[in-house]
Amino acid sequence: MPRLFGIDIPKEKRIEIALTYLHGIGRASSNKILKTAGIDVNVRAKNLTEDEVSRITAVIQKDYRVEGDLRREVSQNIKRLMDIGAYRGIRHKRSLPVRGQRTKTNARTRKGPRRTSGRKK
Repeated sequence: MPRLFGIDIPKEKRIEIALTYLHGIGRASSNKILKTAGIDVNVRAKNLTEDEVSRITAVIQKDYRVEGDLRREVSQNIKRLMDIGAYRGIRHKRSLPVRGQRTKTNARTRKGPRRTSGRKK
């Protein structure tokens, strides 16, 4: 099973799909990486040679931010918004939708389960 950037990519899948298991790489990025590295998109991950794996790794390191670096950058961006008191930062702090969605109904994923405020007699 090939291992890229600390992630075991599935060996039975085509390499085009297997690369999407890395955080920060989707189908389009995966196809560009394989084209740059000169590898067929239909080859299975288990059939890759060490040379091909190293070429893929080199292309990703050169052109893309993935896994830990990307996660760190995103969390720092969110923290920066919260620190400067931007509207989006406040929404992150309060665990509310950030991108303008309605909250009177829906938004349960972000807000969590309903908290009923019933009244006792």
